[in-house]
Amino acid sequence: MIALADFLILGAVLFCISVAGIFINRKNILILLMCIELMLLSVNINFIAFSHFLGDIGGQVFVFFILTVAAAEAAIGLAILVVLFRNKRSINVTDISSMKG
Repeated sequence: MIALADFLILGAVLFCISVAGIFINRKNILILLMCIELMLLSVNINFIAFSHFLGDIGGQVFVFFILTVAAAEAAIGLAILVVLFRNKRSINVTDISSMKG
């Protein structure tokens, strides 16, 4: 049987990896989006773990809504990324600042 602490440690490790990915790589938008998604998934692991160990379905329902918002965020983020690549031929974060109006 896997204990609650194991799930919480896994979620904390994934969250730390995603925060480190955001701070280490500040140039590539695609990696930044992947780090944000990993951050959301690490929080979802904690919600599901608490929901399972407390016997309440509320955490699992909340995860469903978070995944729905994350899918919409990924679709919009990738659409913006495609438009940026078509205009600038690059996906660097520094190129976004040159698009200010």
